[in-house]
Amino acid sequence: MSSPNGLICFTNCLLPTEDGSLVLKDLWIDERRGVILDSQRTFFQRKERPDRTIDLGGNILSPGFIDIQINGAYNFDFSVYEGDDETYRAGLKRVAENIVETGVTSLLPTIITQERSLYPKLLHLLRPYSAPNSATLLGWHAEGPFIQFAKRGAHAPQFLISAKEELKSFEDVYGKENLAETEDWLMAGDGQDAVGVRVITAAPEIDGVMPSVDELVRRGIVFSIGHSIASTDIATAAVQRGARLITHLFNAMPQLHHRDPSIIGLLGASPHLSSAHSPASPSQPHFRGLSSLHRVPSVVKRAAAQEGPKATSEAFDDVQTPPQTPVLRAQEGFELGLQKGKVADLSFERPFYELIVDGIHSHPNSVRLAYSAYPEGCILITDAMKILDPHLKDGVHEWRDGKRFVKDGDKLYLEGTDTLAGSVVTLDKCVRNFSRFTGCSLGEAIKCATFNPARCLGLEHKKGTLRPGADADLAVLDRKGNVLSTWVKGREVWTRAE
Repeated sequence: MSSPNGLICFTNCLLPTEDGSLVLKDLWIDERRGVILDSQRTFFQRKERPDRTIDLGGNILSPGFIDIQINGAYNFDFSVYEGDDETYRAGLKRVAENIVETGVTSLLPTIITQERSLYPKLLHLLRPYSAPNSATLLGWHAEGPFIQFAKRGAHAPQFLISAKEELKSFEDVYGKENLAETEDWLMAGDGQDAVGVRVITAAPEIDGVMPSVDELVRRGIVFSIGHSIASTDIATAAVQRGARLITHLFNAMPQLHHRDPSIIGLLGASPHLSSAHSPASPSQPHFRGLSSLHRVPSVVKRAAAQEGPKATSEAFDDVQTPPQTPVLRAQEGFELGLQKGKVADLSFERPFYELIVDGIHSHPNSVRLAYSAYPEGCILITDAMKILDPHLKDGVHEWRDGKRFVKDGDKLYLEGTDTLAGSVVTLDKCVRNFSRFTGCSLGEAIKCATFNPARCLGLEHKKGTLRPGADADLAVLDRKGNVLSTWVKGREVWTRAE
């Protein structure tokens, strides 16, 4: 049912704010333009009230959820191209139309390491796209092939490469047009979407990756550290160059060690080490020879290639990597703070970090530890595979390459084994889990699936927020965090059956 004057008022509802609070307040939207309104300004300018009022009965009216790392869903794998553009687009459409039942109104399709000739085609097909009655496809997240062999997870080892020619290597693999500056990239599309996002996950210690970070970031691409064994010094240097995100924290990276906290340690970055002159930079002698330290014997690579990619979550990794010896330089004349409670400023902003909060990829204690260290950077993701479907029954299901999974609740096992292969958790369940695991409020958990990912992607003026002028992408939740209905650009696209 539409409103005669196009205005809708949601009343008797709790609105999540950008600081994680929940406030009892009305929200006005313009369903014709698909945007959120400033109610007072609209009333005084238009001299009218909404013709349609929706009483939400004290439930929560949240910004729609944003999943920035999802490999597939509803029996479609974003990484699989079978030679037909229309078949691929139909798969994208199916995911976008169905995933709204989980409260997701925007997503970033993610492709894992592929044969290099496929990248230009896949990334071209994954341009921003929106349609009535479906979630918005924001662009693409390319995870690989510039990742660490020892932390490859389910990525095909035979396709992993270095970036010996630095930025040119990235352009040769992904396609130069797909790495154009943001405005040029968006203009090269059909022009219907002014919002578009590109994310690259790579390991900064791989040959040629670190020198490429600055230019990729300058072109508007979000650089994420992942599938990496980077030491603290290398990870810090990547952030100083513009890396903005950590891919699925705790997974496919060295575990927290007191002498070298590595990538995870960025959440607790010390002001003492944040100076551009304090850890040693990768161009200095301390960093030379790192690539040889990280080289994998060719016989190991050949054996892995013959075995093929693991039938498991791409984030899973059981390869132990020893901590590196810290490379620190003595500092003199460091000013000490005298005011209680004031923490010295960092010379860079700590990166956002993704968490898969299914109770499988990361223990609840680890989730709480990360959130306690840096709540403002927390982003919830599913990292879902094509088997994600809330309606899928437990039992045996096909994956790819002839391999099959056994679904048992949210858990996936390799058929015929007790080997855990991942999960099929949805983002709305991640939100509920996160509130339980950390003890934070539901409003704070919602922020990690809305405002924080939008801010990481630079979309906080349009997505993940209830600011006036933002897209009216909304999820109505009960007070336990269950999705009751979903709205995209001012129109209800899904509602839970009674």
